[in-house]
Amino acid sequence: MKLYHGSTVEVRKPSLLRGRPNTDFGKGFYTTTCFEQAKRWAQIRQRRDKSNRAIVSIFDFDELVLDGNIYSIRRFNGVDSDWLNFVVSCRKQTLVHDFDIVMGPVANDRLYLTINMFENGELSEEAAILQLKSYKLFDQLSFHKEKTLPLLSFIDALDVAVSDVSGLNNITR
Repeated sequence: MKLYHGSTVEVRKPSLLRGRPNTDFGKGFYTTTCFEQAKRWAQIRQRRDKSNRAIVSIFDFDELVLDGNIYSIRRFNGVDSDWLNFVVSCRKQTLVHDFDIVMGPVANDRLYLTINMFENGELSEEAAILQLKSYKLFDQLSFHKEKTLPLLSFIDALDVAVSDVSGLNNITR
């Protein structure tokens, strides 16, 4: 299976060093099966970092790994209570999990308002989940342990930069 990673640099060898801890599934190397999602994220990073580059790195990943017992894998099949609470806890950094790989929907910037309202008690869990399910959600596979990074074999990197970064203001992850 092909996995995509959006950034402002070509990533031939994934690393856990640059990952931020307050993300959906905690500090890790994030990928998606959706090229367009990775492209959007690369362009968002281009704008935020005021970079000239937006790069989608492409990796080959043997999905049979996901069916084996070698790695500790947490799978979320969609938006539900477990996913919502896991994401909120990881973003708040109140949960540091021990999974090797985590898979599930991306809680992108468009969903952040709903998640924030849930965190602040303005929305019940049920209402937040119902609202979140109304959005088109992309997937993500995040790798959290060094031993999982060699599972990603670099294929190629594509430059997806836009020349006018001011036009990216409405793009969300």
